[in-house]
This record gives sequence, C-alpha cells and structure tokens, in this order.
Amino acid sequence: MASSAVVAHEIRSEGGFLPWLLAPQRRGPLLVAPALIVLFLMNIFPLLWSFGLSFYNYSAKKRDVPDFVGLRFFERVVTDPVVWERFKTTAIIVSSSVLMQLVVGFLLALLFAKQFPLRRILLMLVLTPMMLSLVAVGVFFKLFYEPTFGLVSQAVAMFTGDRYALLGSPTGAIIGVVIADAWMWSPFVMLLVLAGLVSVPKYLYEAAEIDRTSPWRRFQTITFPYIKSLLLLAVLFRTIETFKLFDVVYILTEGGPGTATETIGVYVYRLAFQYFRTSQSAALAYIILFVVIVLTSLYLYAVNRRAQEVD
Repeated sequence: MASSAVVAHEIRSEGGFLPWLLAPQRRGPLLVAPALIVLFLMNIFPLLWSFGLSFYNYSAKKRDVPDFVGLRFFERVVTDPVVWERFKTTAIIVSSSVLMQLVVGFLLALLFAKQFPLRRILLMLVLTPMMLSLVAVGVFFKLFYEPTFGLVSQAVAMFTGDRYALLGSPTGAIIGVVIADAWMWSPFVMLLVLAGLVSVPKYLYEAAEIDRTSPWRRFQTITFPYIKSLLLLAVLFRTIETFKLFDVVYILTEGGPGTATETIGVYVYRLAFQYFRTSQSAALAYIILFVVIVLTSLYLYAVNRRAQEVD
C-alpha cells in the first residue's frame, strides 16, 4: 500500500502518467519491456501451459473439460516400454552421429588450421551444409538415397548390377540418418576445434621441435589441452540438438522402416498430432527436458572439475 501511494504521489508531481512513464530513469526498463513481453508470450507462457496440461487428462481433438489426474501421465510414460525403446533408438543415433561429427570435424579443423592455396574458398564450401535448413538437408539426402536414381544406388549398381535401397533396412536407415546429420553439423564442430587450434602459441611447437618431441607427444601435451574444453562444448551442443532430432528423421524415413528410426522426438510428435494424446505427449516432452538438463549439468560438472584440477 505504501509503495502504491508513493507511485501515485510521483505521478501527480510529474504532471500525469505519461510523463512519469517516460522519465529518464524509466526509459531503460521501458525499452526492454517489449522484448520481455514477446519472450513471455512465445516461450514462457507455452511452457507453463503445456506443463499444466501434463497434469490433466486432455486431448486437443475433444472439447471435454480437462480432468486433473496428477502424475498419472508421468508414471505412464516412465513405465511404458515403447518410450524406453524410443530412447534406445535415440541414444544409438545420438552417439553414432556425435562421434562421427567429432571425428570429421576434428580432421577438418586440422586441415584448415594450416595455410594453403584456396583455403578460404574451400572453408566457405565446407561451412555451407550447416547454413542449410533441416528440411532442405532431409530432402537432399532422401533423393540421394533414392533406390531408383539416387547416387548411392547408382554407385552400388556399378558393382552388383542391382539397385540398392539404403533406407529399406533398419540398420541402413539408421546409417542414413546418422550420415545426413553428421554431414550437416560436422562443420560446426570444426569451427569450435579450429578456434582452439589457432589459439595455440606457435612458440610451444617451436620449443617441441627443438626438443625433438614426437607428433603424438606434441598433440597430447600442447594441442589437446587447448581444444579439450571446446570439444566438451561441441559434445554438449551436438548431443542436446541431436537428442531432439526430428526434421531429418521424419523427412528421410518417417521413423521407419517399422519403428527402426523413430526417435523420441518423432514419438512425441506422433503422440501429440497423430494419436492426440496431448497430456501424455506434454509429460514426455518434459521428461526430455529433464534429460537435457541432466546432460547440461554433467557438462558443467566436467568443466568445473577440470577448472579445479588446473587450479
């Protein structure tokens, strides 16, 4: 009550609400207010709304009044073997894709850390995949894997004489998804590693050459310590993003053949927009959010532990 009285007194003393609102000391919050309102409407409010729906029995295709059921849908999701099977599929794709991205990105970073002719042009070409949309990459690789005229099928037919459908088997479909995702995001890992490589002082390598240190020893004692934290950051970012992978999988295989490539992101989509189990899909989405938070916490723990070891 006292604060509202003070505000009312200030408004009267400044000649009205508008002059009081436009006072110099309030211009900063006033300029930030539109961005905060948009953030609340587009991000925070949908999060709170969907979190509330996970405690109610609600379907988007029905007009029934939602019934409060508590943690029933969280319990159903946790005890559902289908969900754990989708998590297993997601883990296979995430681990394979992130590992391939780290290997390819690291090798590319070693290549572009050196100066050579046409380096800038080749670097721009290598960075092109991660500038494309996920839909474009999915369509591109779907045509690439097409058994009738796709390049993969044509290459295999040169040796066997038969057409080859890579996406026709569960293992081949997973490989196809992993290759598409790794092709798109290996340049991102390359950029992070390259930033670490170019920051290594040259005098350290010169001293190592004078001491006749082996290349592996130079990498172990000089190069790797400078890029270790950036590699951990790349693993974190790419693990989180690949864990939520939906676009490329849905365009390439739609989760098939069967459910071989149905990741947890595709399964949430099916629950929400095909089966219309709105509350259950919301509960599963928040479990995925919890997993992402755990992964982030593990990364921060590893970084803090490394910082303590350095100190």
